[in-house]
Formats: sequence, C-alpha cells, structure tokens
Amino acid sequence: YAMLLSLIFLIVLVAAIVGFVFRHEIKTNFESNLNLALKDYNVTADRHSEAVDTIQRTLHCCGVQNYSDWERTEYFSQKGIPRSCCKNQNDCSEQDLKDPNKAKLKVFVNGCFFLVTSTMESKMSIVAGISFGIACFQLIGIILSCCLSRYITNNQYEMV
Repeated sequence: YAMLLSLIFLIVLVAAIVGFVFRHEIKTNFESNLNLALKDYNVTADRHSEAVDTIQRTLHCCGVQNYSDWERTEYFSQKGIPRSCCKNQNDCSEQDLKDPNKAKLKVFVNGCFFLVTSTMESKMSIVAGISFGIACFQLIGIILSCCLSRYITNNQYEMV
C-alpha cells in the first residue's frame, strides 16, 4: 500500500512540475487554439463555437485580444460580431454588429485571452493549496502504512 501511495505521489509531483515548467507553452497553445476557434466559428452546434460563446458570455469579453479580432473572420463578413459579445442582448442588432464602429459601443471590447489566463493564474493558488493538502495526506498514509508493516512484521516474530 505504501508503494502504491508513493507511486501516486510521484506521478502527481511530476505532473505539477511539468505543468509549472511548460505553463508558457500551455498559454501559447491556448491562444492559438482560441484564434483557430474564432476562425472556424459558425452558427451550427459546433463544440468550439459553443466554447467561444460560453467564454465570451461568462467573462464578458470578445475576441482573443479584443473585439476587432472578429473582423478577420469569415463569420464577420456574413453576420458581424457574434451576439455572445453583446453587453445587452436586447440592444444588439445585426446591423450594429456588422459595423465595427457601432459595435464598439455595444459589445465587450476586452479580449478573452488575457481574462482566461489571468483567471486561471488567480485560481492556481487554490489548486496548489488543495494539491499540497492531498500530498500531505498521502505522505501521512505512506508513513502510517510503513509503521503498520513494521508492527505486523515485529509481532509475527514474537508470536513464533
């Protein structure tokens, strides 16, 4: 049991170290995937499009760096900026969303990339604290299982 807990502890430790070391690559990968999701955005029930809409509605943001990122997409030429960028859903018309100057007043102007990464970084202390607590419980379990093993071994020799 101690060996199994030690193995799990080492796997979690390696995963944490790898995540910390490659955090910049994770950000770069996220940014490129978000750009790709904007480029391929459409109205159909596409998972990537739904994810973009959810991020924009939840974090009150629009585009990757800012709302003007939508101007370089095929979706913008057809329908303008998506409604998920609107500050007020009732006050956004399709004509407003097709005109970048009018849209600037109706949509969230901040980009989503910075908001997502800053939200993730702000929550990292909570994740790190929970992980540290779990690691402490695992170490206590390893120590107690080793003590139990030694106790059982010592008692067997006394019984014989």
